[in-house]
Amino acid sequence: MLTKNIELKPKVKAFLNEEIKMFINGEFAPSISGKTFETYNPATEDVLAVVCEAQEEDIDVAVKAARSAFESGPWAEMTTAERAHLIYKLADLIEEHGEELAQLEALDNGKPYQVALDDDIAATVENYRYYAGWATKIIGQTIPISKDYLNYTRHEPVGVVGQIIPWNFPLVMSSWKMGAALATGCTIVLKPAEQTPLSLLYAAKLFKEAGFPDGVVNFVPGFGPEAGAAIVNHHDIDKVAFTGSTVTGKYIMRQSAETIKHVTLELGGKSPNIILEDADLEEAINGAFQGIMYNHGQNCSAGSRVFVHRKHYETVVNELVKMANNVKLGAGMEKETEMGPLVSKKQQERVLHYIEQGKAEGATVAAGGERAFEKGYFVQPTVFTDVTDDMTIVKEEIFGPVVVVLPFDSTEEVIERANRSSYGLAAGVWTQNIKTGHQVANKLKAGTVWINDYNLENAAAPFGGFKQSGIGRELGSYALDNYTEVKSVWVNIK
Repeated sequence: MLTKNIELKPKVKAFLNEEIKMFINGEFAPSISGKTFETYNPATEDVLAVVCEAQEEDIDVAVKAARSAFESGPWAEMTTAERAHLIYKLADLIEEHGEELAQLEALDNGKPYQVALDDDIAATVENYRYYAGWATKIIGQTIPISKDYLNYTRHEPVGVVGQIIPWNFPLVMSSWKMGAALATGCTIVLKPAEQTPLSLLYAAKLFKEAGFPDGVVNFVPGFGPEAGAAIVNHHDIDKVAFTGSTVTGKYIMRQSAETIKHVTLELGGKSPNIILEDADLEEAINGAFQGIMYNHGQNCSAGSRVFVHRKHYETVVNELVKMANNVKLGAGMEKETEMGPLVSKKQQERVLHYIEQGKAEGATVAAGGERAFEKGYFVQPTVFTDVTDDMTIVKEEIFGPVVVVLPFDSTEEVIERANRSSYGLAAGVWTQNIKTGHQVANKLKAGTVWINDYNLENAAAPFGGFKQSGIGRELGSYALDNYTEVKSVWVNIK
């Protein structure tokens, strides 16, 4: 492993030496049961911090605080401009504490510090500023019914929302959900992933410093079967927003049916990244590599199926293999690290299991295919060739640095094969003919299609999936619909 470490900020050191408490009703508090859990540095397998573990009774306290804040008190009486001011202030504070937050992401998640700072923190700040702007612009319609009646609509906050975020982009994913919820006037009970709770719990004090009234935001770290299930099943939560696996998303849908909760799901993917015959190969190869290896492959939109026109197949494979073999693996807090570890031992074992399954089904490992280093949850960047569409590694989401490379002969063929999936989150198309790019994009069953690029994201651009990749859209103005109810008001003016 690399050895040039980035020095920890004093505030980060102090934070890690504390018992990390929940944030409920504007206060930091231990769990009622007194239970705690440990979070680990995935690069070293060492304990990072001890975190208070939320149980059902803690969720109930948090929901009551959120309900009270929603129904009465300063938040309920605030103007939209005042709400916007708080969200803008929060964004400024996150930017001010960006280095500390990026270090916590690097330690807890394993991603390189500079990536966390340049990508995650920057996107988080951008997302909150974007939704701060929307707080004053949520409007209804005046509908001409007849001369005797006036009809108009109001977009009202849905109420108390339960939000469950994943471990791959903790701060970014929380800003996707919280930005829209706060802009519309909702109150929040949010469970961070148990693997990566630290950055958000550090940020809790920033919400308080920004001036959010007590109970508006509540952070309840814990595990899915206890804290997550308690959020989903709570009778006084009006909506659940979840990002994670399709299996868990299906469970949330079933459970939410009992109380007819609003549900937004951003789930898995097995996204195709298509290199057409006329593609700029240098750009396409770089895009294909970054499309799967960014964030160690732990990305729901990862381009894990690379389809290459047969004319270029050998060239693309050779270049991907070279790139995979040259990646500098290391801890997130090491200066030269290009790719960190996977988030946990469980995730490492999952990825290695899929690699072994690929070998067993006849695929060829052209690069990687093994654990890296004796300590830490590292897996070598892996490139598979000699794969067929019916193989497990081609059909199922692996969520790691593993790519399958498949040849094709015609555009019609590759579109059909790309769509032959239960997922439909994202896709990429590489071509120098923009007309062809649009035509292919129109035929791909995916919520996001990138033409001559991959993994682009912006607060203003909606993101979400077709098929089993989810329900609803995050980001952009579309996300506001997730957190509002439309009320139709009739007035007799005869």
